[in-house]
Amino acid sequence: MSFDRLIKNIIDKKNPTVVGLDPKLDYVPNFIKEECFIKYGETLEGASQALWLFNKSIIDEVYDLVPAIKPQCAYYEMYGWQGMKTLAETIKYAQSKGLFVITDGKRNDIGATMTAYATAHLGDTQVGSNIISAFNGDALTVNGYLGTDGINPLLDICKEKDKGIFVLVKTSNKSSGELQDQKIDDTTIYATMGDMCERWGSNQISEYGYSSVGAVVGATYPEQLTELRQRLPHTFFLVPGYGAQGGGANGLKGAFDKNGLGAIVNSSRAIMCAYQKEGCNEIDFAKASRREVIRMKDDINSINY
Repeated sequence: MSFDRLIKNIIDKKNPTVVGLDPKLDYVPNFIKEECFIKYGETLEGASQALWLFNKSIIDEVYDLVPAIKPQCAYYEMYGWQGMKTLAETIKYAQSKGLFVITDGKRNDIGATMTAYATAHLGDTQVGSNIISAFNGDALTVNGYLGTDGINPLLDICKEKDKGIFVLVKTSNKSSGELQDQKIDDTTIYATMGDMCERWGSNQISEYGYSSVGAVVGATYPEQLTELRQRLPHTFFLVPGYGAQGGGANGLKGAFDKNGLGAIVNSSRAIMCAYQKEGCNEIDFAKASRREVIRMKDDINSINY
């Protein structure tokens, strides 16, 4: 199953981290932007080509170290259809390097509309007599707050196409508790959503004991990470908030099971912009990203389970 492929990548590379490729032009070295603007002008195409070269260079430097990447759709959508083309190219290229791709779209709707989202990002589209994959990610982040009507269309594609989803459960942002920490009787909303993930995935359990329905649980809330890991034994975690958002390795232990599995930890800006933090020559931006990946890997692997 889908998350078995991810877990095998994690085991093979001894690294439970995912590189968030959420590029903005501010993150891209000047020499790349200048090259693209000379060729395409200061246009959406020029910007999107700069993002593509930036992403490709980072993937080339880290694919042997990490099991997965996580492109956030919004950073591509802001550059129009040209940006979405870069998203598709990034997904395809990463997969050609053996990487698992988590498309971070946080999609949320019901019925035919959710089926369309699922088809776009995880499935195949019928075009006349042809069957074509539009984006073909391996997993998609989704918002489950419309309930089962918004999740069922995804479950069908997960089963048919060997894909996975990550449902927002306890997010890493500061205001997440305004809703997610509220209680229904004696159970928090985030725990209720986690329980729904367990139920939604109960018919698609993998070799490693995890279902095709994962959960997004932030590194910025270590107590809730621990609580939810114990509560949700079949739910694989995507853990944002490490690094730039303040979550560190000390708070991550609770995300993992007794075998050191069960979660993958995301870092975006800290890896993409490592060359800016280091102050190294921008020509070496991708090697700086590699150094940050190694530092993060060593940090997380220092955890004693």
